[in-house]
Amino acid sequence: MSHASQPSAGTPPPKHTPGAPPPRERDSDWAVGGVIFAGILLLCNGVLAILQGIAAIGEDNVYGRVGNYVYRINLTGWGWIHLIIGICLVITGYGILKNMPWARYTGIFFASISLIAQFLFLPYLPVWALIMIAIDVFIIWALAVYHPDNNRDLI
Repeated sequence: MSHASQPSAGTPPPKHTPGAPPPRERDSDWAVGGVIFAGILLLCNGVLAILQGIAAIGEDNVYGRVGNYVYRINLTGWGWIHLIIGICLVITGYGILKNMPWARYTGIFFASISLIAQFLFLPYLPVWALIMIAIDVFIIWALAVYHPDNNRDLI
């Protein structure tokens, strides 16, 4: 019998067995900071989508005229789509910042819907749509890697 195989009373047991995946640690500051930023981005993205929708409903001259486009919908239709998505994004962003259990998966869903809508809206405002697509990708990533502690608010 060897004393090397026996842990002493003050020595903690090994954290994980060799070859096994390490146990999941508490969320890093990056993940928590990323989800707070994602919640704020969802709020801002939602407000901007609401404004974008209002401008499109009013058929403002902000948007370029598009000729034959596969996903062409009249500007009023796009306005209502952006307005509804924007309202959903604002509500979900608030829920994420309040660490509500439904908000994380809902945020991933609505950020995905927003990404698709911006892709389809690409011919009207190409640079803006690409920026919003990049923001939506970040939001999806930040919410997917975060595992919330349901006992506290994020901010």
